[in-house]
Amino acid sequence: MNENDRPAPQCATLEVPVDWNNPGGPTFGLQLARRTTTDKAARVGSLVFGPGGPGDSGVYRVREGVGRFSDNLRRHFDIVSFDPRGVAGSNPVRCSAALLAKAPSPIIKSQAQYDATIAYNRLLAKDCRKHTGPIFEHLDSLQTVRDLEAIRKALGDDKLTFHGSSYGTMLGSQYAEEYPQKVRAVVLESTVDHSLNTREFLNTQAESAQDSFDEFVKWCGRTTSCVLHEGDIRKLWADLLARADRGELPNPRDPKQALTPYTLSFLATKFLKDPSWPQLASALQALETSKPPVVEPNTPAGLGQNPMLVFCQDWNLPVRTYTEYARHQRRMARIAPEMKYPGGLIAVSTCLGSPLKVGNPQHRLDVHTEIPLLVTNALHDPVAGYNWATAVARQLGRHGVLLTYDGWGHGTYNSSPCSKALIDNYLIDQVVPARGLHCPAVEPAS
Repeated sequence: MNENDRPAPQCATLEVPVDWNNPGGPTFGLQLARRTTTDKAARVGSLVFGPGGPGDSGVYRVREGVGRFSDNLRRHFDIVSFDPRGVAGSNPVRCSAALLAKAPSPIIKSQAQYDATIAYNRLLAKDCRKHTGPIFEHLDSLQTVRDLEAIRKALGDDKLTFHGSSYGTMLGSQYAEEYPQKVRAVVLESTVDHSLNTREFLNTQAESAQDSFDEFVKWCGRTTSCVLHEGDIRKLWADLLARADRGELPNPRDPKQALTPYTLSFLATKFLKDPSWPQLASALQALETSKPPVVEPNTPAGLGQNPMLVFCQDWNLPVRTYTEYARHQRRMARIAPEMKYPGGLIAVSTCLGSPLKVGNPQHRLDVHTEIPLLVTNALHDPVAGYNWATAVARQLGRHGVLLTYDGWGHGTYNSSPCSKALIDNYLIDQVVPARGLHCPAVEPAS
């Protein structure tokens, strides 16, 4: 029997308020999924998984990707997750697909492009509000923290056992702020630092992306599994960025569309997240010999989902003029010569001129839990950098412990047997790892 099929997933809908500040107002259905423990006699309780993104489906994770969790965890816990509000089955943010297809590049080169981005963002917000309904104004993670508390109560657990990944770590850390007495154990894997201003947010993103690219280059220099030569990679990358800027680089997933410098960088980051270094090297080699695409207009019909707008309610990242935006871009290019267009750039550009209220603005964490939160991060993470993890650990003080995986990629649990064992012990038996503990790097498979 396939491990994903034993026991079978259970699905449910939990009615919660659209706005927790008005609990007697309209409600919507929050979608949940659960796989019960494989050993009822060993059951500790429920382990709630906080999906990342924003935009990842926790229901899909439980239904199709429960193998993420060790047999040991599945023996002791019911594995539970959910689609956060505005995502997948939980009243998703819907917008006109044709309008989404016209999204401007986050790389802004002129005052006219800056003005056009603001105009587009305001038009898109109006369109998405029309097709989504009133939840559109209540997507921030603090509202989702209230959803998480409702899930705990519905499960019947006295305290919450939680494992958040990437953007889902904001739920874990803010839940611990709001409900410290209800925390049994909270893991923050690939941690988001929700205390940064615009400059700090972009700088740390650029530093982390560049660090992972540099690690890829070093790997190519020490292995025969890389189809590229270490000394040629940076020149090849610069050539590919230039071709993408001229519209001459085909998108491998859709050869009738062109890669932009941002989407090329995004493509590379996806490989760096695993990390899938051999595949990245092969992809770059294929792009080097590719022919310019014959671009066909992309005008999809109907509605598409757009969970990215949660950024505009979680982050206040103002850029008041084109001159200021250009200054940010120049500074990132100095910090990260190859990865000067990190993923975080789109969070800033998406929210330029946004009419949405920031319901959950950045702040330093103020957590006072009985058991320390477990912060765990790879030393070389291209998305949620180690710089974020160390900052969050400092904010938590004695109420947090940082477990470092000395390797690569976005995530630690399934990258390192050492990390997995320590995280499992923390979640199952509440054994907190020693402070300053490091797990050795595991060389990515060739």
